[in-house]
Amino acid sequence: MSSSFENYQKRRLISSYFSVVLSIALVLFLLGLLGLLILNAKKVSDHFKEQVVVTIYLKELAKDVEIKQLEKSLALSEYVKSTEFVSKEQAAESMKAENGEDFMDFLGYNPLQNSIDVHLKADFVTSEHLETIKEEALSKNFVDEVRYDNDLVTLMNNNVKKISFWVLVLSGVFTLIAVLLINSSIRLSVYSKRFTIKTMQMVGATKQFIRRPFVWKSVRLGIVGAFVALVGVAIVLYYLNETFPELNLLQSPVLIGVLFVGIFLLGIVITWISTFIATQRFLNLKTDQLYY
Repeated sequence: MSSSFENYQKRRLISSYFSVVLSIALVLFLLGLLGLLILNAKKVSDHFKEQVVVTIYLKELAKDVEIKQLEKSLALSEYVKSTEFVSKEQAAESMKAENGEDFMDFLGYNPLQNSIDVHLKADFVTSEHLETIKEEALSKNFVDEVRYDNDLVTLMNNNVKKISFWVLVLSGVFTLIAVLLINSSIRLSVYSKRFTIKTMQMVGATKQFIRRPFVWKSVRLGIVGAFVALVGVAIVLYYLNETFPELNLLQSPVLIGVLFVGIFLLGIVITWISTFIATQRFLNLKTDQLYY
């Protein structure tokens, strides 16, 4: 009979430990993903900003020397990431591929213009900078027109600001929820041993002596949960880097290392503080209050 009861208690204890580790791992895993989002938010927004193209259309009479000089001056500019000369023949081929038919068969000639596609560095993709770049290009007498999607740029910059704000708010809220969830799981674990705590206290054990094994046990569970969470974050990071190599998510190993260490330490600190508070609560209870 006693053996059955002991086995039952062991199963309950293992189940309690498993639930604590699982809750810690899940919460830290989600915090890790949120940390990755925060670390790479600017990188992702910069990637999309740099897809904006400023197209400089050239007049028919533009000389090759003038075009090459313009390309060289653009390439040396602090705001330009890359440039590409697109001849009107190349533009016609692209249009033909997109539409599935050759429009020159109907017109009898190629009405398109030679152009230079300019990709700017992310910090310069603003309406003010784009307008300045446009004016500088139009000051050349062989430049016919400069086009870019100003509405898209404005919308993109506004959305980046909104998303950045809400990511920070979400980070704060989610961190608070994480602490509360882990604290709740540990309190339930300690609650199951409240009578053991009170018995040890009644036979003369000090609070520090009683608290120590509970704290170390929870810290070990926190380490296990943090390790499981870090494995999950590493897998997600590897998958995202393989799927979206253009984002270069592994370009900053130091920041990623700091994030991983932070998650690991957070698992230890939260479990330590939660266990300390939980054991202290039951140590201060009177014997008759243990049944409530």
